[in-house]
Order: sequence, then structure tokens, then C-alpha cells
Amino acid sequence: MAGYIKSSKSNDWKTPKETYKELNDEFKFDFDPCPSPRSDWDGLKINWKERNFVNPPYKYLKDWIKKSFEEYKKGKLIVLLIPSRTDTIAFHKYIYPYAELRFLKGRLKFNDGKVSAPFPSVVVIFKGGLK
Repeated sequence: MAGYIKSSKSNDWKTPKETYKELNDEFKFDFDPCPSPRSDWDGLKINWKERNFVNPPYKYLKDWIKKSFEEYKKGKLIVLLIPSRTDTIAFHKYIYPYAELRFLKGRLKFNDGKVSAPFPSVVVIFKGGLK
């Protein structure tokens, strides 16, 4: 299975450029608390801005989902790109029924199209402060 990466091999899934562009055109992001390449600050320990795009390191996915929910409760827009794992406690505690969900067709090609994700993805939209 050429081009396939097992979930445990990588923790850094760089957002496909076209996926980011489409979301940014719609939501006009002003902050990314977990940019790639990773920064020297911890996005889990800082306050986020008003319109946030979040493609978190999946090793700490529950922590990023919880932080996203906390920032949403402050009235901020949060758009998460995460694996579609609807069977998890984090999904039911922090995402459903609070967010709009956009399940993506097929598998995304992360890291500039070099590899297909070994999982389906979902865009989770917390519309804090949006009319």
C-alpha cells in the first residue's frame, strides 16, 4: 500500500493547502494555535484570538478538543480539522451537539499531497460569537 502511513507513524498532519484555503475563504481566520511547523509556544496554554483554525497534533487530540470547546465558550469561532472518531468520549462531551459537523468525503492527503490519511476526517465548527 504505497503512500499509506499508519496512525502511529506520524503525529504531524499538515493541512492540505486547498482544504485550508476553502475554510479560510469562508471563515477568515486570524489565528492558528498549533501551526505547522510547530512553534515555540504551547497553544494549549494561551488565549486564542477570535477566528481560529485548529489542525492539532493528534497525539493530544482530546486536550485540543477540550481547549477548543473552552475557547468556544468564550465566544470565539473555532474550526477544527480532526479524525472523524464519533465513538469517543471527547466527541460526545465537547463536540456533539455543540458544533456544526462537516464529514469529508474520502481521505484527505496531508503533507502537501504525499500521503492519504489512514482515517476519515471531519471539520468541526464551533460558532461562538457568530450570527
